[in-house]
Amino acid sequence: MAQCARSTLNPLRTPHSVSRTVTAKNPAFASVSFLRTLPEFNKYPKPCSLVMSCQGKAQNQQEQRPQLSLDDLVTSNRKGEVLGIIKDSLSNCLSETNLLATVPGLKSRIKGKVRDIYDAGDYLVLITTDRLSAFDRNLASIPFKGQVLNETSLWWFNNTQHITPNAIVSSPDKNVVIAKKCSVFPIEFVVRGYVTGSTDTSLWTVYNKGVRNYCGNVLSDGLVKNQKLPANILTPTTKAEDHDVPITPNEIVEGGFMTQAEFDEASMKALSLFEFGQRVAKKHGLILVDTKYEFGRSSDGSILLIDEIHTPDSSRYWLAGSYEERFQKGLEPENVDKEFLRLWFKENCNPYEDEVLPAAPAELVTELAWRYIFLYETITGSRIDILPTQEPIHDRISRNTSQALSSLRQL
Repeated sequence: MAQCARSTLNPLRTPHSVSRTVTAKNPAFASVSFLRTLPEFNKYPKPCSLVMSCQGKAQNQQEQRPQLSLDDLVTSNRKGEVLGIIKDSLSNCLSETNLLATVPGLKSRIKGKVRDIYDAGDYLVLITTDRLSAFDRNLASIPFKGQVLNETSLWWFNNTQHITPNAIVSSPDKNVVIAKKCSVFPIEFVVRGYVTGSTDTSLWTVYNKGVRNYCGNVLSDGLVKNQKLPANILTPTTKAEDHDVPITPNEIVEGGFMTQAEFDEASMKALSLFEFGQRVAKKHGLILVDTKYEFGRSSDGSILLIDEIHTPDSSRYWLAGSYEERFQKGLEPENVDKEFLRLWFKENCNPYEDEVLPAAPAELVTELAWRYIFLYETITGSRIDILPTQEPIHDRISRNTSQALSSLRQL
């Protein structure tokens, strides 16, 4: 669900077609006291030449960072520090919001899969909840997930401003951003670097069914699961209410979703963002496998990045150090995202058709919460502020959002 007013533009219909051939490799955010701009951005190094630091010393330190292993996820001291906090917070997740009843001046709410979006007049208020979404439905609530997603996106939004502007205005709470209104393009720009996935629209699923032309990309025979593609590819989908539908660039333009120029600009931004994300991930021992981006047009006509960026919800991450060996052995890559929980549901029910799903095991929920925290801290180099609290998250969010909107209206 995106950060801007959801109204579809009415572009010209201009024919367009993009086709790539993919061949097989050899087998084998002036703040006030409580109104943060993009959180603590001064502590984050600015990107320079597509790396996270402009200082040679810091860059060399990153390059010398050892590859991550599964042990870093399973046995690290940091995991021991946060595991108890996660378990104590299982009953204090943010699953639902109702700011219409608690924050003055909000006009309406749109409930998305993970984010709840409130119309605040000149702005939008986006609340990132702890809901876990997959298979086009909510599977569980994960402690601190909303905070991690929100702060992960804010970090990436700040560090990708050299590639594209974004819609963020401020972040008054760990789970909240206030954003500019804009007209959202009803297309998700999915970028992939590997043949993988388990959902109906994933590249491996469709490839394994014999599809060799997917969203305008020509795929050769002989590709195997989890194989790196020779080049990153764009596989757009429509933003349908119930299920995302793959679409070709030609269909996007001919269907009036975007003009040729709009699609070309957004596509270039998406591919550049993904390449940058892959470079950053690699420097931290990770592989950014695939992800999605959303864009909107602001009141001044510029195309803005919206929604989220490079989070463990929108992206797939693998551990780089063990990828090649496991791939050669036909083993699944060690992952740092929600894929393992998706696979658990696929093995224990039919997540697309069963009316009632089994409850996710507490140990898997706890593990996923840790993986979200691990990924944030690994990429940003900063410890996330998670503390157990007796105050309901919704009460904190309502208070901080009310103060922030009041200050913005006085500007």
